[in-house]
Order: sequence, then structure tokens, then C-alpha cells
Amino acid sequence: MEITERLEIIVKALDSKRAENIKVIKISDLTTLTEYFVIANGTSTTQTKALADEVEYQIDTKTNEKPRQVQGAPGGGWVVIDYSDIIVHVFYKEQREFYNLERLWQDGTEVDISGWITEEA
Repeated sequence: MEITERLEIIVKALDSKRAENIKVIKISDLTTLTEYFVIANGTSTTQTKALADEVEYQIDTKTNEKPRQVQGAPGGGWVVIDYSDIIVHVFYKEQREFYNLERLWQDGTEVDISGWITEEA
């Protein structure tokens, strides 16, 4: 399965659980760490856990892929799901503002995901 298809599955999984401010940043030109970061946040620790769980469930169901590693705890405000070429960061809102990964990786290329997310009213 193409990486773009997997990114779409991840973004749609996050969107289905009402993640806020979903961003996909291509960083492969900047580092060998990974190709893409997906960054999103929830508004509570319960939602943060649900977002991370949904990403894992959808990727497993649709691609039969398991993450290489999952770090963090929803109660700690940040869960990282490592799929090697895609790393998903799910934050509690305040943690996201504190770490501000978008600023750290501002030289990356933001991917247009408007076709993958539901329009908000």
C-alpha cells in the first residue's frame, strides 16, 4: 500500500474521532528519522487515548500493519505511534502548544489534507 493511502487512513481515523488541527508534514528532505509526521490533538485525555487507539485500529484493519513502537500515555498528554515512515503524534491540547512540533519542523512541507477531512460547520 502506498504511503499516501496510509496517510489518508490515519487522517480519516483522527478526523472520525474529532481530532483538532490535524497536520501532515513531510520531513524526509530534512531528516532520515521518518518521511512524515502526523500531528493532531484532542481536548481531553480520554479523547487523546481514543484518537491513538483509532489510528492503530484503522491501520491494523486496513493494512494489517502494526506500529514498530507506541510511546507515552494519554494521561501524560502525548502518544507517539511509530510506523517507521510515518510517525503519528497525538497530543492533549496544552501539551501540543508546549512542544509546538510544527515550529520545530517548520522547514518541512505541509501536506494538503483538505480532501481527507470533514468540513466543520
